Order: sequence, then C-alpha cells, then structure tokens
Amino acid sequence: MKTTARLLATMSCALIAGCNGQLDHLGKPPTMSPIENPQVNSNYEPVAMPMPAPMPSPSQGGVQTASLWQPGARAFFKDQRANKVGDILTVVIDIDESAKLDNTTARSRDGSETAGVPHFLGLETSLGGLLPSAYDPSQMVEMSSDSESNGSGSVDREEQIEMRVAATIIDRLPNGNLVVAGKQEVRVNFELRELTVTGIIRPEDITSENTVSHEQMAEARISYGGAARSPTCSSRATASR
Repeated sequence: MKTTARLLATMSCALIAGCNGQLDHLGKPPTMSPIENPQVNSNYEPVAMPMPAPMPSPSQGGVQTASLWQPGARAFFKDQRANKVGDILTVVIDIDESAKLDNTTARSRDGSETAGVPHFLGLETSLGGLLPSAYDPSQMVEMSSDSESNGSGSVDREEQIEMRVAATIIDRLPNGNLVVAGKQEVRVNFELRELTVTGIIRPEDITSENTVSHEQMAEARISYGGAARSPTCSSRATASR
C-alpha cells in the first residue's frame, strides 16, 4: 500500500509539473503577451546585409545646391508612406501554393538453381539401387523462384493563406532598405491565434495604400499558429513558413 501511495504521489507531482504555469488559467481565457519593442528582446539579432557605397550629395564648395530634387527622394511632395523607424505599414500575405508528385515502381525477378551430388562418400552407387531408375546424382536438387512487386504513390499538397498584418519599421539599413516586424494575436474563447512576420523590404515596394506584399520581402519569416488551453494542460500547434 505504501508503494502504491508513493507511486500515485509521484505521478501527481509529474502531472502538476507538466502543467506548471497553466493552473492560473483555470476557468480564464489565455493571457495575451504585452506589446514590446522587438529590439529589446534578448533573442533579437540586428540584420546585417551587404551594403552599396553611400551616394555623395551634390555640393559646391561645401554649400548644398538649390535643387528641388535631392538624391534618394521619391517625389516633390511629402510622402505619406512609411519610411522611418517607428512607422507602420501593412504586410499583405497571400500564399497560394500547390505541389503534386506521382511515383510508380515495378520490379520482377526470376531465379533458378540446380545442385547435384555425383559423389557422396562412395554411396552414390547404393543410392542408385534404392532410388528409381531415373535417379541422376548430378541433378539431385533443383529450385526455382519468381517474384514480382508493383508499387505506386502520390502526394498532392495545397496551401493557401490570405492575411493582412500591420508591421512596424524597426530599423533602416545603410542602403535605405527597411527592416519590418509585426505581431498579431487574436483570442477567441479559450484559443489564442498568433501571427508574426519579419523581413526586409525596399521603400519603393510600398504602395500608395501603405502596403507591401510578402513576395517583395527579403528574408521573410512568417509564422501562423495558435495555443489552446484546456482546464488541465495546454496544447500548442504552429505552422511556419
């Protein structure tokens, strides 16, 4: 009895340890993570990419020329699109991919083998008297085999994701490209859905509606998944790209 009680106590401790940090959510919706600066995250790593040589500004004797068009400018008037650290733009995620693979395999094999014992301790003569007249010691064993196998397989995969998420410019590279990062959490009842996106974009790819497509994002990291918490333990499933 003592052994059984000790075993039950050990299993209870293991179950509580496995659900550590989840018991405070009993009967409550999952807690959302706070809004924070991605650059202060301990896992954040600054982006470093090959940069072109800086463009010299036109000047005469150290005095800036009175030109309405400056190097790097995109328009004469103020541009309302995101272009500075801290500005917000919308990343349009439209993934529609499919893959199909067919595989067929066919194999056949024929084999035969004949073995004889023309001399066996001098008893081949005696065996000839015991066996029928058709006995031939050179062909005592004869085997044959046929085998054939056919296999086929196919893979048909289709993936479609359509989402829009607001992202913040967190850094500007020396060549003018922008590093963006966005995170979105949606809680429905006890299920928490999370979408994160990071990457590098060109200011020229930002549309007049202040949006950019994920296809124009370099080093894109897109993750969509969720965490559902039950009254006992939590289960997590994520899909990344």
